[in-house]
Amino acid sequence: MSLFKSTISFSSKRLLTKTAVATSILLASMASYADFNHSAWDSLLNKNVTMTNGGKASVVNYNAMKADQAKLDSYLAAIGKVSQAQFNRWSKDEQLAFLINVYNAGTVDLVLTKYPNIKSIKDIGGIFSSPWKQDFVTVLGKKRSLDDIEHNLIRGSGRYNEPRIHFAVNCASIGCPALLDDAYTGSKLDKQLEQVTSKFLADSSRNRLKGNTLEVSPIFKWYKEDFESNWRGTKDLEGFLARYNSSLGLNKSQTADLKNGKTKISYTDYNWNLNKK
Repeated sequence: MSLFKSTISFSSKRLLTKTAVATSILLASMASYADFNHSAWDSLLNKNVTMTNGGKASVVNYNAMKADQAKLDSYLAAIGKVSQAQFNRWSKDEQLAFLINVYNAGTVDLVLTKYPNIKSIKDIGGIFSSPWKQDFVTVLGKKRSLDDIEHNLIRGSGRYNEPRIHFAVNCASIGCPALLDDAYTGSKLDKQLEQVTSKFLADSSRNRLKGNTLEVSPIFKWYKEDFESNWRGTKDLEGFLARYNSSLGLNKSQTADLKNGKTKISYTDYNWNLNKK
């Protein structure tokens, strides 16, 4: 009888041990792929950003954002606590959504340091202190500038190869693609990036075909290399733009001309005035 009890006890212990190990692995997996909590930023966007022109642009109520400064500060403080090791365990989409949100929240925070006494984000700083080169956001263990977040963590890492980020990161300007009124999340990232890209290209005030010339935002000139990076098989700017022929209002013949290099590409002016409501 004692041997029987001993056998049952040993088997139970093994079962408990296996269950504990399996639970630990499951919890670790869930932690690794769980979205960072962007709900605070999401609520700020829902409340203070208004989509305009059918979602092709947006304006920000900076006065209301300023009134919610404590909530924004709390969100940025939570961002500052994320370690590199924790970040590395996330999926690519979760990492990229996190960095886009950091950039956008940081941009709003920077504008609020001088608002309402500025007409443009370029008024912050001076000749030798660009607003994009100021280290003020704690991200992954160090104070970083907006340039560092965009050009090093996002573009320079070589990990993401995602040209559509240029329609997601927002520079607080009218000429910039819309600041989305929702936070980006890993689970919805592809859909959100496709949405903001399509909407921006459909904005004829910034992108339009005139005769045989396709006039597009200077974003495509400034970051041309990103649109030639073989993202989803597109190896040149014409190929990228042709993917969005419907948004640009191009018919089959016009799309074919664009792909075959028969369409001249020129660049529109960029409006640096603040995207305020």
